[in-house]
Amino acid sequence: MPEPSPDLSDQAAAALADAVAFDANGLVPAVAQQHDTGEVLMLAWMNRAAVIATLTSGRATYYSRSRAKLWRKGDTSGNVQHVREVRLDCDGDTLLLLIDQIGPACHTGRPVCFFRTAAAEGWREIDGGPA
Repeated sequence: MPEPSPDLSDQAAAALADAVAFDANGLVPAVAQQHDTGEVLMLAWMNRAAVIATLTSGRATYYSRSRAKLWRKGDTSGNVQHVREVRLDCDGDTLLLLIDQIGPACHTGRPVCFFRTAAAEGWREIDGGPA
């Protein structure tokens, strides 16, 4: 099990952010996964500033495309994500955040954002999240 992420210096975090392949909009997808169960909780976007803020604070910070600004998970809802580890995929264009989720991850109040499954009749809601 990964240990809690140490708060990195701004310089160390910036060097790590330099290795991320951000898209044409300066964003990278970030998958939040519960560190101890492996459950995928949500997907959000990060820009360079969000990556650095996450690495230096130990709290998941994302970039809101609709509001065009940073948001730190839990500041308004209380549903905080403490970062245990940040991983970069083989192409350098997706981040995986292994986190301790406090409260539900989804803004709907559900534990996870993935609570609909494909069915012949359309998207069907399932309890909480994946089985």
